Amino acid sequence: MIGLISATAAGAAARDRLAAAWPDRTRVYEGPVGEAVRAAFAECGQLVCFLATGAVVRLLAPLLGDKAADPGVVCVDESGRFAVSLVGGHGGGANELAREVAELLGAEPVVTTATDSAGMAGLDTLGLPCEGSVAAVSRALLDGEPVALEAEVAWPLPPLPVAPQGAYTIRLTDRAVPAGEREVLLRPPSLVVGVGASKGAPAEEILDLVGEALREAGLSPRSVGELATVDAKAGEPGIVAAAERLGVPLVTYSAEELAGVAVPNPSAAPLAAVGTPSVAEAAALVRGGELLVPKRKSERADGQPAMATCAVVRRPARGRLAVVGLGPGARDLLTPRAAAELRRASVLVGLDQYVDQIRDLLRPGTRVLESGLGAEEERARTAVAEARRGQAVALIGSGDAGVYAMASPALAEASDDIDVIGVPGVTAALAAGAILGAPLGHDHVSISLSDLHTPWEVIERRVRAAAEADLVVTFYNPRSRGRDWQLPKALAILAGHRAPATPVGVVRNASRPDESSRVTTLAGLDPATVDMMTVVTVGNTATRTVAGRMVTPRGYRWQESTREETR
Repeated sequence: MIGLISATAAGAAARDRLAAAWPDRTRVYEGPVGEAVRAAFAECGQLVCFLATGAVVRLLAPLLGDKAADPGVVCVDESGRFAVSLVGGHGGGANELAREVAELLGAEPVVTTATDSAGMAGLDTLGLPCEGSVAAVSRALLDGEPVALEAEVAWPLPPLPVAPQGAYTIRLTDRAVPAGEREVLLRPPSLVVGVGASKGAPAEEILDLVGEALREAGLSPRSVGELATVDAKAGEPGIVAAAERLGVPLVTYSAEELAGVAVPNPSAAPLAAVGTPSVAEAAALVRGGELLVPKRKSERADGQPAMATCAVVRRPARGRLAVVGLGPGARDLLTPRAAAELRRASVLVGLDQYVDQIRDLLRPGTRVLESGLGAEEERARTAVAEARRGQAVALIGSGDAGVYAMASPALAEASDDIDVIGVPGVTAALAAGAILGAPLGHDHVSISLSDLHTPWEVIERRVRAAAEADLVVTFYNPRSRGRDWQLPKALAILAGHRAPATPVGVVRNASRPDESSRVTTLAGLDPATVDMMTVVTVGNTATRTVAGRMVTPRGYRWQESTREETR
């Protein structure tokens, strides 16, 4: 919950805008400011104070304890010009909150944390538990000193400017080892603990068993990513409480699914009780991995039979492939989600000219794998291969990566051994449509006229179907030096079903500095003026030119009523 505190009418107005925008995330604290700050500090995970920073510093000073536990605090000035991350920039999430508040209020975020200012991912913001000399290693990274990354476990990380060797070390490990003097330990959630339990098994017995199993195997409890069991035990109070105490999700599987997992220590008891010869080992192994701790039973001080079993597996790292659409070219048409994925990726794969568009957004340490035109399938294979190595990968394409771009070849290569995230972008058809007016106001279709991958017979059949169906048509890849006859042929097919005066929009380099556009007609379009950087949109029988803009009405009835009104 975010506590909102203000002292003046201007502050209250901005406060109320946040409260209205985030009704489920915020709570307004009224009354004297000092009391409001103290109450919010004790009750909320974050605060936004519409007060002077000096005043907030004095109010917070006696309340501050541990930066790992204190709430993040953002200050907004009276005029709403700045959102200042004051306390808890990383641990309390104040840096990100300042950016969110600034975006909502139209303010400027002020973030002074050194790693953020340098565009580098903070070691304590990677989403992984960390231990050791975070400040010293972070300073070494910022100063350009060699910092080595020792990845004992493969896990997707954001980019870090690391070296093969160095006096400082970042170690990615799930082993229970102490951090060295110049070392940071990152704990990936690489361990799955399978649990079986009798009805009524106490949470303490389960937790003691799990803790002992991890200690004896030399594994860190901070790397436990989940507890796993059979569906029949999904509501078992002791197992549910154990997962809550460990702070990990409880994942369950059907008895049938677990029965199909080969395990070293099957037993007749769980088979009779829940329908599978193994619960603990099978639940830990069901998604693959290395069995580090075979099934073991709890020990009870009263000599009664054990009520719990557990097994520990190191699951294989799942790489992450984000297929990112960059939009048509203008920076302000790059979505915030796309920008976030570019900053998150440790490996970027893309066409060289697209990489140049967004190179300044990449964080230090990002490995860039770029290639030229015609290497689409090679880029797709490369991106998937890097993800399979456990990397966080961004594969970029223009417009929307799923529209005549990199998503389809990449997903054809990818299997279910990696996580794939699609990030939509503004397509060329949409960017051109916005420039032309509203040509896509009714049913429409996009057709690529490139026959490099699709036989012309197939393309022609699709153009003819669109013509007969009276669909607005946007042509991608309309004409190149080596393909100069396809566009005239496609236009001739459409001309067989539409009047010569049908509006046609031509947009070249939509949203880029050298953008150009014009509205002409089906009869008036000269195909020789079109190239591969151009999008051609041909209207349907209802499309009209209104004040120089193409307009396709949402329905034919609307068009008829418009004609009546203009007579």
